[in-house]
Amino acid sequence: MAKKASTASKKKQPTAVETRQSIEEQVQAFLANGGEIQQVPKGVSGQTNTSGPKHITLGKKPRA
Repeated sequence: MAKKASTASKKKQPTAVETRQSIEEQVQAFLANGGEIQQVPKGVSGQTNTSGPKHITLGKKPRA
């Protein structure tokens, strides 16, 4: 008889409520320790370096 793959080894994902509560607790702890929340205007990017290749090169580059 073949052994079936066990789904018990997979971790159960937390529910949305648990995740929301966890984030709220982390934010409150951050603020209680002197942290500050900075609001960033819509459309502003955190990306600073936009130059360079825009694609992934597979394989080795030919040497000149």
